Amino acid sequence: MVGLFKHPKRHIKKLLRDGEYDEAISYGLNLESEYSDDHDFMFILGSAFFIVDDAKRALPYFEKAFELDNDDVETLTLKTNVHLALEQKDKAIDCCRRVVKLEPKNTEAQELLEQLENL
Repeated sequence: MVGLFKHPKRHIKKLLRDGEYDEAISYGLNLESEYSDDHDFMFILGSAFFIVDDAKRALPYFEKAFELDNDDVETLTLKTNVHLALEQKDKAIDCCRRVVKLEPKNTEAQELLEQLENL
């Protein structure tokens, strides 16, 4: 167990796997300033907020993760879902377009993009 505290991202992931969402978020928030330039940390914390249906709080973490690595399709996919949860259609469309640009064969993103553009 001592090893987890030397690896805070692992500890947060373990808490999330164990369903300890509030504890994972609290732990992550306490370390946020220390890991503010760590893509994976921002992604994990954004995911934690999204899991507890707090899309509004998740968005800045996914935006920061995207800023740190703008070629990460998984970040863009979750960022799309957050925008959809917040009813931000145009921003969701933008994310889908970026996913398709990075992965032209991503049929899920292509289909979602088509649906959103036809609304």
